[in-house]
Amino acid sequence: MSRVTCHLSVSLDGFIGGPDQSLDYPVGVGGGLAWLVGDDPPYHGPVFVLTNHEHDSIEMSGGTTFHFVTGGFQAGLDRAKEAAGDRDVRIAGGASTVRQALAANAIDDIWFDIIPVALGSGETIFEGPPSSTFTQLEVTHSTTYAHLHYRVG
Repeated sequence: MSRVTCHLSVSLDGFIGGPDQSLDYPVGVGGGLAWLVGDDPPYHGPVFVLTNHEHDSIEMSGGTTFHFVTGGFQAGLDRAKEAAGDRDVRIAGGASTVRQALAANAIDDIWFDIIPVALGSGETIFEGPPSSTFTQLEVTHSTTYAHLHYRVG
């Protein structure tokens, strides 16, 4: 059975990234995606990018193809699940994408890597108390960050 997972890095003060970090712009500016992901992206499969700008799919080395979805979060998730078959679907992207996934009750498991920095401002996945419950499954650590694994329900 396919599961939907999410893995993201979070600062000590709960921010995912800085303000205005959306990548929602017409793809192709600045030489396509190679400047962002390199010539051989690590995904090696289909990637569904949520955007407001229509664009043809971009095939890259190693089996990675970027598909651009303008129909919103659910449309992107549906396409990813269809492409994944029995394999897991991984939610990535910014805070907005993760918020939408949580609001849709789409995430089965989530991993937070807590990075020992305080950003002071930026984007968070929570706007007020979360509507989901989180059951802690595992906590591990390294010298640079802590990994927290939760089941979302």
